[in-house]
Amino acid sequence: MDLEPYFQRIGYVGSRTPNLATLHALTRAHTTTIPFENLDVLLGRRISLEPDALMQKLVHDRRGGYCFEQNGLFLAVLQEMGFDARPLSARVRIDRPRDYTPPRTHIFVRVELEGESFLTDVGVGAHSLTGAIRLNTETPQETPHETRRIVKEDGRWFHQMLMGGEWKDICEFTLEEMPMIDRELGNWFTSAHPVSHFRNRLIVARASDNGERHTLLNDELKVRDREGKATVTKLGSRAELLSALRSRFGLEFSPETRFVEGATVSPTPWPND
Repeated sequence: MDLEPYFQRIGYVGSRTPNLATLHALTRAHTTTIPFENLDVLLGRRISLEPDALMQKLVHDRRGGYCFEQNGLFLAVLQEMGFDARPLSARVRIDRPRDYTPPRTHIFVRVELEGESFLTDVGVGAHSLTGAIRLNTETPQETPHETRRIVKEDGRWFHQMLMGGEWKDICEFTLEEMPMIDRELGNWFTSAHPVSHFRNRLIVARASDNGERHTLLNDELKVRDREGKATVTKLGSRAELLSALRSRFGLEFSPETRFVEGATVSPTPWPND
């Protein structure tokens, strides 16, 4: 696997030694460069998890992707660099109560370094990590953007983020690894099943070096600072949407692009604009 195009894509010029400092730096560079997005799902395109396809789309084509693409590529990069990295499965719990069971359709990465376990996740949208965190419980951990922690309750682990003075669940996991066949099944559900939220809403997100988070949800552009304070701008046309994709996220699409072919409902109020 030729990693030079990947390093150029994320603007990384640091050490290639597989240590904690490198893991932190790569996590931040990836999340602040390659946007999280589900646009190919809305364009009716197949999502491939083959390593060559991930490199082509996210690196050479300068696109983004969702967790199976983002963390799939990141996992391959880390392993190629000599990290002891493996994929873990999870359930995304953002804005979901504990009595609800979401599908196990998330993948993130566990890395073993000098007798300690670290977690990194560049594929959970506006909540993606910009620094690796230790797999320990209760202790708050600072990252370049938000404070995080891992808690364990009733045999389940929860990755949480501090927002507005409250701890919010990001995902739930059991430390079970996620082999490729399970990732393929999860990827199919995420991209093709009618009830998948990726089929009925447009989602793009990227972290900025200054601590901000930029998120596009359908026709609303949100900019959130490190403390959780957000400003929201309502987009009024497809032209404004395409402009925001280009200027905020580095995503180029032709003026004729309409993100409705793969959608179960229109993700914007102006699908034919």
